[in-house]
Amino acid sequence: MTDTRAILATKRDGGELSEGQIRDFINGYVEGTIPDYMAAALLTGIFIHGMGDAELECWTRAMLHSGSTFDFSDLDKPKADKHSTGGVGDKVSIPLAPAVAACGVAVPMISGRGLAHTGGTLDKLEAIPGFRTDLDEAAFRRCLANTGVAFGAQTPDIVPADRKLYALRDVTGLVASIPLIASSILSKKLAEGIDALVLDVKFGSGAFLTDPERGAELGRTMIRIASSLGVPAVVWQTSMERPLGHAVGHVTEIAESLDCLRGAGPDDLRELVVLLGGEMLSLAGQEPNLAAGRERIAGVLDDGSALEVFRRVVTEQGGDAASLDDPGAFLPGPDEDVLVAAKAGRLVFRDVQAVGHALCALGGGRARLEDAVDPEVALTFEAQAGQQLAAGDPICRIHHRAGRGLERARALLGEACHTDPDAAAPAPLVMGSMAAPAPS
Repeated sequence: MTDTRAILATKRDGGELSEGQIRDFINGYVEGTIPDYMAAALLTGIFIHGMGDAELECWTRAMLHSGSTFDFSDLDKPKADKHSTGGVGDKVSIPLAPAVAACGVAVPMISGRGLAHTGGTLDKLEAIPGFRTDLDEAAFRRCLANTGVAFGAQTPDIVPADRKLYALRDVTGLVASIPLIASSILSKKLAEGIDALVLDVKFGSGAFLTDPERGAELGRTMIRIASSLGVPAVVWQTSMERPLGHAVGHVTEIAESLDCLRGAGPDDLRELVVLLGGEMLSLAGQEPNLAAGRERIAGVLDDGSALEVFRRVVTEQGGDAASLDDPGAFLPGPDEDVLVAAKAGRLVFRDVQAVGHALCALGGGRARLEDAVDPEVALTFEAQAGQQLAAGDPICRIHHRAGRGLERARALLGEACHTDPDAAAPAPLVMGSMAAPAPS
C-alpha cells in the first residue's frame, strides 16, 4: 500500500496523485485505516492546489466505486437524471422526474436534504403524508420499475467515500472547492446507473457559487469528468438572483409542484421543468432535439400524464395519493405575518440566501443535518422580482408557528429584499448551456 505521508506530501507541494495513490487513499479512508486528520490534510491540499483532469477523473472513479452502484440495464428504457447545485425555492425535481418518466425515460433520483439556506428534495417530499424516501436497493428498484421514477436518499452503501469526505469538508471549511464539489456530485449521480445527466448550475446571491464564472468552471469540470466516465452531460446555468416560484417551505413547495403537474403554477418553475426535462429527453435519445423535448414535456404537464405518474410514485413510496387532491392538505400553518414595502419602487432581491436563512429561523430548515424541520412554516411571496410596488403593498407572507423565530425572519427578509424606484429589470432566468464537444 502507498505511504499515506507520501500522498499528503505530494499534494501539499502541488503535485498530482497517481491512480494507485488515489485508490489506496479512498479505500483506506472508507475502511477507517486512514484517520480524519490525514484526510483533512489531503483535502486542504486539494482545496489550495486543485486537481488535474486525469487526477480528478481517477479521484471521482475511486469515490464512485468505494461502495455499491446501481445497475438498471435490465430496464428496457433509457435512464437519466438531473442535478441542481441548489438554491431557494428550488422544487424543480419534484414535477420534472414524473414528467420525464411519462415520456419513457426512467429517472432514478438520489437526492439530498436541506442544509443552511438551501432546501432539500427529500424533506419536501416527506411533507406528503406517509411518503418514504428511506428506500433500500430492492424498494428503489421496484419503484423505478413500476413507475419510472424513484426518489431516494443516499444509503450507507452508495458512495460511502462521499458521505465521509463531505462531512469532513463541512466541519473544516473545505466545501467550496470546484474539484471536490464536482467529484461529490458526479460520484453520487453516476452511481445511479444512468445513461445521461443534465446539470442545473445556479448563480446569483441565492446560489452556493454566486459568481457565474465560477459556476461555469464547475459546469465545464463536471462535463469533462462525466464524459471521461462514459456518461453524456449537459449543463444549464440558471439564475438564483430571486427565489424560484412564489413559495419557500415544504408544504407550500409541494403545492406549487402539484400546480405545475396540473399544467399551471409559477411561470419560472414551469420554464425550468420544461427546459431541463426537454434536455433530458434529447440527451437520452427519446427526442431528436431540445425543442422537441420541451414540447413533449409541456404536453405531459398539460394533459395530466405527469401527474398520474407522480400519483403512482407517491403510492409506491408509501404516501397518501388521495392527499394530492385535497385542497387543504398542503396549506401552511395558520399563524401569519406580512412584510410590506417601505416605499414605492421595483422589488429587488439583494441577498436570496437570507430568504433561505429566514425560513430556517422559523424552523423550516437545518443548521445541522440532524435537526428536525417544521414542514408547515413557509414564506409566500406576493410580489416578484422587478414588480412595481406602492408603499405598504405586501411583499411576503410569513407563515410561522406561534412567533417562533419571527423577529429574526423579518430582519433577514429586510436584508434579502427591498424596493427601489430606480432599479433595473431583473436578469433572465436562464443564462445558457454547455456540453462536451462532439467527437471529431
